[in-house]
Amino acid sequence: VQLQASGGGLVQPGGSLRLSCATSGRVVSKSVMAWYRQAPGKQRELVAGIGDGGAIDYADSVKGRFTISRDFAKNTLYLQMNSLRPDDTAVYFCNTVTPIGAFWGQGTQVTVSS
Repeated sequence: VQLQASGGGLVQPGGSLRLSCATSGRVVSKSVMAWYRQAPGKQRELVAGIGDGGAIDYADSVKGRFTISRDFAKNTLYLQMNSLRPDDTAVYFCNTVTPIGAFWGQGTQVTVSS
């Protein structure tokens, strides 16, 4: 299973970005997919996760601003990020936990700055 994250960049405070995570290789059902982020000097933290059945969870800091979704036909995970703040600056990673193991993408940098 390979994960390829994209969509990061530089955006001003209040702006929006949409991250994508394309999955290739062996497609595994009954998997949970998630976005994590890691800011400089901080631990990696869960941003949002979505289960195979559609159950969704968000970190308190992003509730109401970020939306996670997945397209099963395209094997792609998305993260729509609105009302971005400077403290959202981090490298964002996609992750999947499947019955055959856990896998990570390579990360995409999101920088929120004026």
